[in-house]
Amino acid sequence: MRTQSIIIRSKLGESIPVCLSIMDQHVSADLHDHLPVDFSMETLARAIEESINGRDSGFLPDLARLEFIFNNLKNNPHEFKEVTSTVINPTLHMIETAWRGLREKIYNMDSAVNPAPGKREILLVYRDPTGGEAEIRTADPGDVLALKIIAEDISHEELKKTFGLTPRNYDDLMESACDRGIILKPKSLIVRDPVKFPAGKDISPEYFYSEFFTLQWHITQACDLHCRHCYDRSSREQPDLARGLEIIREFREFCDSRNVRGQITFTGGNPLLHPAFHDFYMEAGEKGLLRAILGNPSTGNEMERLLESGMPEFYQVSLEGLEEHNDYIRGDGHFKRTIEFLEILKDLGIYSMVMLTLTRDNIDQVIPLAEILRNRTDRFNFSRLALFGEGAGLALPENNKYAAFLEEYTAAAQENPVMGLKDSLINIVKKRAGQELFGGCASYGCGAAFNFVALLPDGEVHACRKMPSMLGNLNSESLASIYDSSLAARYRLGTSACAGCEIRPVCGGCPAVTLSNGLDIFKDRDPMCFLESDI
Repeated sequence: MRTQSIIIRSKLGESIPVCLSIMDQHVSADLHDHLPVDFSMETLARAIEESINGRDSGFLPDLARLEFIFNNLKNNPHEFKEVTSTVINPTLHMIETAWRGLREKIYNMDSAVNPAPGKREILLVYRDPTGGEAEIRTADPGDVLALKIIAEDISHEELKKTFGLTPRNYDDLMESACDRGIILKPKSLIVRDPVKFPAGKDISPEYFYSEFFTLQWHITQACDLHCRHCYDRSSREQPDLARGLEIIREFREFCDSRNVRGQITFTGGNPLLHPAFHDFYMEAGEKGLLRAILGNPSTGNEMERLLESGMPEFYQVSLEGLEEHNDYIRGDGHFKRTIEFLEILKDLGIYSMVMLTLTRDNIDQVIPLAEILRNRTDRFNFSRLALFGEGAGLALPENNKYAAFLEEYTAAAQENPVMGLKDSLINIVKKRAGQELFGGCASYGCGAAFNFVALLPDGEVHACRKMPSMLGNLNSESLASIYDSSLAARYRLGTSACAGCEIRPVCGGCPAVTLSNGLDIFKDRDPMCFLESDI
C-alpha cells in the first residue's frame, strides 16, 4: 500500500500541481489513500468533490479536470498527421464550467487570487498543431459553432436555413477556427516544388504554398478611358449572365479542390460597364468568394449600390504620375476625378489602392505622388511597364537609374505608410541592406499560373495579363485541366536563369518585362535585374 501511495502521490504531482498547492492537508491525504493507481480525470474530479464536501474551494474539481488534461497534453507529444477533410483537432477537450479564473490560475499558480463563481463558459484545451504547445482558451460563440458544424456535419443548406450563414460566413468561421488550431483542414495544393525553388537561409517556408487563389477576371473590354499605355484594345466577346454565373460556380469548385480560399478580382476594361457586373459581384459573394475590383473612378451612388452586395477586399484605381503627366496618359480631368473618388471610398470604408505603371517618363514622379496620396489611399504600388499593345510606344528607365530609384523608394516607404512593396527586384535592395525579404510581386515572387491566372472576356486563360501567355480557354476546358497542364507548370517554374538564385522564391523578376524586351522568359533573366554575384 505504501508503494501504491507513493505512485499516486507522484502522479498527482505531475497531473495537478496547482490543485495540490490549494488543497488543505486533509483533502490531499484523502486522495492519496482512496484513489486507484490508474485514476482518470473523472475519477480524480469525483474524489475531490467528495473530499472537499461543501467547502468554499468548490472550484477544485473543475480546476483538476482542466489541469489534468492540460498537463497530460504538455507531457505527451502528439504527432499531427495530414488530413484529407476538415476535422476537429484530435487533442481538443472541452470543459464547461461556471468558475472564472481557472485558466489564469493554471498559468500562474503563484497568484493569490483563486477562481470565483461566474457566468457559465466553455474552456478549450488542446495542442496547437503549428507550434505544438498545449493551449487553454475560452471558447467564443464562433468556436462553438465551428466545432458543432464539423461534429454534426451540417450542410451549407442547413447552415443558411438554421443559422443564416452564407458560404462566405462559413469560410470565415472555419478560417478563424483553423488559425486558432481548434480545427484542422487539408493542406493547400497550391505548392511550389522546393527542389526546383531552392531557398536561401532568409526565405520563409510560407513562400512555397498559398492559402489563396485569385482569378483576375476581365469581364469586359469596354472602357471609358483610352490610355496611352493600354496593352489590349482588341474586341472580345464578353460573357452573358448565365455564362458568368457558371464561371463563378466552377471557380469555387476549383478552389475547394485545391483546399484554398478563392478571390475574384473583377476588372476589364472597366468592369462596372458590364451589364451583369452587379449580378456577378453578388453571386461571387454568395459562393463565399473574396471579391476585389480593378477599375476606374466611379460615383458615390454606384459604390453604395456595390456595398448592398457586400464590402470588397479593395477597390484599385490607377494614377500615372502627377496631374499633368497622368492626364496626358489617361485623359483630361482623370487625376482630379481619381482624387475625388478616393475620398468617396474613404467615406464608405472601402479599402483603396492606387497603382502606377512605371516608365522612363514618370519615374521621378512616383515618390512625390506617394506624398500626395499619403492620407488619401490605403496602399500605393507601382509595377513596371510591359511593352505590349500601345505601351510599346513608351519606354522603361535605364537599369542604373531604376536600381537607384528602388533604393530611394524603399527608404521613403519606411516613412510613408501608404507606399507598398510590389516589384520583386526590391528584394535585392532589402537583401543588400540585411533587411527581411518580402513576398515580391504576388507574395510568391512571380505568381503567374501559381496563385493566380487571368481570365479574359472570351474565355482565354493567361498566366499573366501583362503579357501574351495563354494557357487554354475556359469555354472548352476546365480550370483544373488548364492549371494542371504542362504549359502552366512551365510558367510556374519561371526562367532557368534564376534557378540558382537564393532569393528566387520571392523574386524571379518580371516575365512580362522580359518578354516585352524580346527575351525568352523561360531562359533569360529580367533585363533590369541588378543582382550581383556577391549577394
